[in-house]
Amino acid sequence: MNKSGLRPLGHALLVQPYEFKTELVAIPDNVKERQSLLENRVVVIEVGPNCWADEKVPRAKPGDKVMVTKYAGHQAVGPADGVQYRLINDRDIFCAITEET
Repeated sequence: MNKSGLRPLGHALLVQPYEFKTELVAIPDNVKERQSLLENRVVVIEVGPNCWADEKVPRAKPGDKVMVTKYAGHQAVGPADGVQYRLINDRDIFCAITEET
């Protein structure tokens, strides 16, 4: 449920970044830095009304975890909850995260 006070329009999605953490694998700092330059992991909060209008199947729905390019979209703080979000274009999603260990 979207409690941010932000509503995506057109082809935009409202997403919230999250950090993938694992207790089982130690990732060296240089690898973390390199990875953060390439992608960001986000969870979809809300989908605009025209997202994927020209595709048969939507790429993501609210609650899905996906990867987007680091500089995709615009950062925004939700006026209703003060939490950091991003508004991205529907084409900025390049990977669905189906399982994390």
